[in-house]
Amino acid sequence: MTSTNPADPHLAQAARQILAAQQPPHLAVQTFFDEATFTASHVVHDPVSKIGAVIDSVLDFDTAAGRTATSSADAIIAYLRATGITLDWLLETHAHADHLSAAPYIQQHCGGRIAIGREILAVQNVFGKIFNLGAEFARDGSQFNRLFDDGATFTLGGIPAIALHVPGHTPADMAYIIGDAAFIGDTLFMPDYGTARADFPGGDARQLYRSIRRLLALPGATRIFLCHDYKAPGRGHYVWETTIEAQRTTNIHVHEGISEDNFTAMRTARDATLGMPRLILPSVQVNIRGGRLPPPEDNGTSYLKLPLNLL
Repeated sequence: MTSTNPADPHLAQAARQILAAQQPPHLAVQTFFDEATFTASHVVHDPVSKIGAVIDSVLDFDTAAGRTATSSADAIIAYLRATGITLDWLLETHAHADHLSAAPYIQQHCGGRIAIGREILAVQNVFGKIFNLGAEFARDGSQFNRLFDDGATFTLGGIPAIALHVPGHTPADMAYIIGDAAFIGDTLFMPDYGTARADFPGGDARQLYRSIRRLLALPGATRIFLCHDYKAPGRGHYVWETTIEAQRTTNIHVHEGISEDNFTAMRTARDATLGMPRLILPSVQVNIRGGRLPPPEDNGTSYLKLPLNLL
C-alpha cells in the first residue's frame, strides 16, 4: 500500500509528471449542475478514444415524499449516448453528505466501474455505528468495484490519471488528476467562497489544510473542477472551474501566506456556526452503500433511518 502522508514527495512527483508534460493530454469536460443540491457532476472523456468517466453523479431525492427520481442521471445518460462516449469509470470523490449518488443507476444503463478511495472503510465503520446498521451491512468497501489507494494510477482511454488521498473534509476524500485537469470534490470551493467544512465525523481541519497544500503544489495552470458552488456574496452565477494558481493567490481561506494554525482556528470557528446539510442523513446512508438504497424489508420497501439527537 502506498503512503498516505500528504507531503510524500514521490506522490507529489507522480502527479506533477502527469500534469507537467510539455503538452499535458487535454481532457474534455462537460458539467451538469444540479441547483437543488448545488452539485456539479462532471462527464469527462479522452477526445481521441472517447473513453469516459462520470464524476460525482446525482440521484434526485424529494425529502418530504421520501421519493427518488432520475432526471439528473438521465440527462447524463442521454449525453453519453448522444456523444458516443464509452463509460469506463464512475468516480466518487467521497461519500457525499449533500446528495445521493446515481452511480449504480448510470452503471446499469451505461456500464463502467464504480470507484472511491480506500478510506471509505473508515467512513462505513463510523456511519455503520451511527445508523446502527447490522451485520448485513458490509464494512469492507465491497459495494464498489475499485478502492483507490493514495497515489494509485489508472487511465482514461489514452490519458494518464492519478488518485490522491486528500482527507480533512471526510477521512475518505480523493482528488482525481486526469490529464490537464483535477477533480477535487469538496476540498476547495471557488476562491471567493473558500474551503470545505471539517466538522463531520472523521473530519479534521489540520488534515484539510495539509491536503489543500498538497493540491496547491500542482502546476498553476492545472484546471480544477469542483463538486459544489454556492455563489459567493455579490456573485450572480454559479461557477465550478478554476485553476491551481487562482486558488494559491486568491482563495479567501487558504491563499499563500495563511498558516496551518490560522486556517485551523478559522475553520473550527466557522464550522461551529454551521448546521448539518439538509440531506446528510439520507445521503450518507445511500452513499456508503455505493449509491444503493438499503435492502428492502419484508414488505418490499426500502427504509432510511433517522437517528435522533445524535449529530
